[in-house]
Amino acid sequence: MSPIDIAVIAVYFIATLGVGFWVSRGQKSTADYFLGARNLPAWAVMLSIVATETSALTVISVPGIGARGDLTFLQLPIGYLFGRMGVAIWLLPGYFRGEQETAYARLESRFGPPTRRMISLVFLVTRFLGDGVRVFAGAIPLSLLTGWTIPTAIIVLGTITLLYTWIGGIKAVIWADVVQLCVYLAGGIAALMIATGIAGGASHAISMADAAHKLHLFDFQLSLTAPYTFLGGLIGGALLSAASHGTDHVIVQRLLGTRSLRDARIAIVGSGVIVILQFLLFLLVGVALWASGNAPADLPRDEIFGQFILHHLPVGLSGLVIAGILAAAMSSHSSAISALASSFTHDQYASWTGERDPAKLLRVGRIVSFVWGTALIAIAIAFHVWAGGTNTPVVVTALSIASVAYGALLGAYILTGAGPQMTGRDVIIGTSTAMAIMLFTFFASRLAAAGFTSLTPLGKLAFPWYVPMGMCLTLLVAFVSSRLFPRPKSQVPSLAS
Repeated sequence: MSPIDIAVIAVYFIATLGVGFWVSRGQKSTADYFLGARNLPAWAVMLSIVATETSALTVISVPGIGARGDLTFLQLPIGYLFGRMGVAIWLLPGYFRGEQETAYARLESRFGPPTRRMISLVFLVTRFLGDGVRVFAGAIPLSLLTGWTIPTAIIVLGTITLLYTWIGGIKAVIWADVVQLCVYLAGGIAALMIATGIAGGASHAISMADAAHKLHLFDFQLSLTAPYTFLGGLIGGALLSAASHGTDHVIVQRLLGTRSLRDARIAIVGSGVIVILQFLLFLLVGVALWASGNAPADLPRDEIFGQFILHHLPVGLSGLVIAGILAAAMSSHSSAISALASSFTHDQYASWTGERDPAKLLRVGRIVSFVWGTALIAIAIAFHVWAGGTNTPVVVTALSIASVAYGALLGAYILTGAGPQMTGRDVIIGTSTAMAIMLFTFFASRLAAAGFTSLTPLGKLAFPWYVPMGMCLTLLVAFVSSRLFPRPKSQVPSLAS
């Protein structure tokens, strides 16, 4: 990289740290630190949600999908939008009853503290593993673009992200996300313009792509094994988004920080529209790279965009795009630190100890934030050592663990609307059984390759169907449990209570 590119990246890092220091003023309680004093504007939360769910690997990989394939990937984010609309209608009102601190507080009011702690623990473990791998995965393309070793990339990104998150809390995360989203979208737009220019102009690139059927959007085949179909995207994408944005504290934490239920609804539905446009942008970047001859068949798909950045973007602009990729990695990382610390402080520490003093919980929250941030750096380096730094399938495998749990989490929230015979015990049995079966399903293809050939059909199940399957299992097992082990009639509360 040129000195100008390095200077652009350095200025970005300094500005991000400055955001953390600026918003840290006046924090007196965990509501200030973890929820932004419940005074966050809807538009900022909306942009932050988009930035949070966009990792560095997404920015690098989606152009590769467009370059090698077509636009059928967009069927998944279209499903995302419908899932968010469902969350806005059915789940969000429950979060705005009273002063709930986390996504899992509402489970305690319905099923008791043990259920809240158990579901929170599922979140903590799966989010820790998933985001530890996201940090590692984001370091892979960044090491290629910057020349850093992967451990160096992990430590630099992790340390800077930890500092501004630890200092500023969720406000620092939100406002840094807004800047980060603008940076990497600006880089994507610039790359699209340059690539279409090399291809001979937008009209020529579009005609080439149309002739090669690369603008194909909908696939209406009925298949449980094809990854991107209309039905799979609509159902699987909707339920995946409902689970991730309605039960995952990384997103719910932001929604709880808005000023009202109306603002939260605007933020979550609006984010669904922006996500569709964002994926469309980076898919079109890939199509333009193909049309301009910058996607040779012998180049790995995930390296197509990175090579274009290094060899075709002018000095300064390439630094901006690399800063954008850094931004995407830092946004996902900072969100994980804040959400993990918030859930642990309220759902575990305060639940077990009964501590309610805001000042003390703030001190505990800061300590826990530092611990989680350091642990994420450590596990990211551990994944690098374990995977040898190059085993992408291991990265994809670990990143998918979070989706294995989403169906169980969504099922638990649906059960809050079940009749009074449903108990916390039934919910715990249902979610535990569903997660065990989904983990078995996830590894079925590897077991089939090891000789258990009867598992081959199960191993071919496409990932958009994981959440529907996990949700249905949770509901079914919990229902059966409630019938096999019914609560004595004398202990059944009235619905009015």
